[in-house]
Amino acid sequence: MTESSDTRPLRVLVVDDSAYNRQTITSMLESRDGVEVIARATNGKEALKLAFDLEPDVITLDLEMPEMDGFSFLRLLMSRRPIPVLVISGYAQRDNVFRALELGALDFIAKPRRHISPDIRNIEDDLGAKIAMVRRLQAVRLKQRAQALAAQGARPGMSDLDDGDGQTLEGKPARVVVGIGSSTGGPPAIQQLLAGLPAELPAAVLISQHMPARFTKAFAARLDRVVDMRVVEASDGQPVCEGVVYIVPGSSNLEVEARAGGGATIRIVEPQPTRTGAVPLTPSADHMLKSLSAVFGRRLIAVILTGMGSDGTNGTIAARRLGAAVLVEDPRTAVMPGMPHSAMEAGTVDRALPLEQLNQAIIEVVNGRLPG
Repeated sequence: MTESSDTRPLRVLVVDDSAYNRQTITSMLESRDGVEVIARATNGKEALKLAFDLEPDVITLDLEMPEMDGFSFLRLLMSRRPIPVLVISGYAQRDNVFRALELGALDFIAKPRRHISPDIRNIEDDLGAKIAMVRRLQAVRLKQRAQALAAQGARPGMSDLDDGDGQTLEGKPARVVVGIGSSTGGPPAIQQLLAGLPAELPAAVLISQHMPARFTKAFAARLDRVVDMRVVEASDGQPVCEGVVYIVPGSSNLEVEARAGGGATIRIVEPQPTRTGAVPLTPSADHMLKSLSAVFGRRLIAVILTGMGSDGTNGTIAARRLGAAVLVEDPRTAVMPGMPHSAMEAGTVDRALPLEQLNQAIIEVVNGRLPG
């Protein structure tokens, strides 16, 4: 599915083994204009048949179900007929969420508990927004991303660079940094990109991925098991070191400040409400890239991946003004083209490349930006 002016209702299949959950999710969806729940399923086996017979536009999925769980369902669905899937999962199942994204799920919604309770209304706005964005989705890329990740295995052993929380992380101060911004479709794209970067990359990588609090640490830990570079959740006061990937904590923003004698230190800051009182999407790529460009200038490579909206565009404007290089995932091949397309419209982009080619471009630009 690609973005269009199609005004027909979005047809949704709701999959959950709890009758209360199915009814509540259905009620929330059908309260929105332009959304129609066409069927409900209690397990993956039933859902698979309904998906093939009815061809819904989007599926909401519980992961823990009898007969066929959500993971088996995703494998079969994505191999035969890719359909956008939104996982609805509790905070306790954080690692399961990333496993589902690797199998081809589009995005996830965090619910307060394993079983939906009356406070489920806390996720209603998030659910509505993510259902609505399906009209802009390039669904075939979900299958391609899942296939690209399928061959990756866990990297044995763990680095002793830090104590597990990143507080004592030390290493060679980074002279060059790569700042990456992403949103919908981002976690699998980030994993695929990082898998193509060497452990000895002479740069630090800092990533602002829109994600709730309490999920970014699990995301960093999962990446650390499958890519060659060291991956940690960023924390306040860490030095920015070569060969390390820093994931900005969910619901926070990242800044850097120059250190005496060279290098930079990470600062984790709370997001500031807008003039209307709304809290912007976090972590913010704009916020991070503006700070990185002020400290690193032309030694920054700004990268914008898949995502809806325009976060990162103002950051690339600031970065380009100070001599940084700007790379984006080609909007024509991104799961969600909004963020890279917005940066291109702003005229800040040096190169737009398919995700499969971005890693080599990053390596080339990093080596070209190293101080002599």
